[in-house]
Amino acid sequence: QVQLVESGGGLVQPGGSLRLSCAASGSILSISVMGWYRQAPGKQRELVANIIRGGSRNYVASVKGRFTISGDNAKNTVYLQMNSLKPEDTAVYYCYAYNTGIDYWGQGTQVTVSS
Repeated sequence: QVQLVESGGGLVQPGGSLRLSCAASGSILSISVMGWYRQAPGKQRELVANIIRGGSRNYVASVKGRFTISGDNAKNTVYLQMNSLKPEDTAVYYCYAYNTGIDYWGQGTQVTVSS
């Protein structure tokens, strides 16, 4: 079992920044991928970014150059630094971890980009 706890969402104006954090606990040694999905109202959940054990990182095209995913192994935490935020980034952001064939999810954190 893996437990994921997210933090860092909120309301920000267009062009602003936020940093999301996701702390993992439990059976973390076998986690091979961690990342972030988001789901906007009326839309399907989409992958935003992930980081693969070994360091490879992937981003959806719409956030490349604006978002950065990183990890702190000592804290078992993954971060999503979001810069130059746009109204279309408004969504619930979910942290996830992939561990030996099972996906684990956080509870979600709301990000709202609005003036």
